Amino acid sequence: MTPEERIIYFEALMDRLDEAAEVLEEALEAFREAQPLAAELAEYYDGGQWREDFEADEAGRFPDSLKRGVLSEDALFNTLTRNRELRERVSFYEDEE
Repeated sequence: MTPEERIIYFEALMDRLDEAAEVLEEALEAFREAQPLAAELAEYYDGGQWREDFEADEAGRFPDSLKRGVLSEDALFNTLTRNRELRERVSFYEDEE
């Protein structure tokens, strides 16, 4: 590899790494900003309202056209669990907990 080829190669590596870091920074900020949503969902699930809505759905009180994936116990539990696991992987939350 010539010096010019080496510079071109490593310049491309640096550009890719910078791009990946930028994408990650944006994603981390979006994730951080979404944490109040996770808290609100957890309160809904744990606070009794979810159970009321689930039972109302089971009784057929909602129209079939209503999107209600949140009433799927597994889906909501999995979303909250995934959020918790991702928080554990992100170091900037260690000081906040």
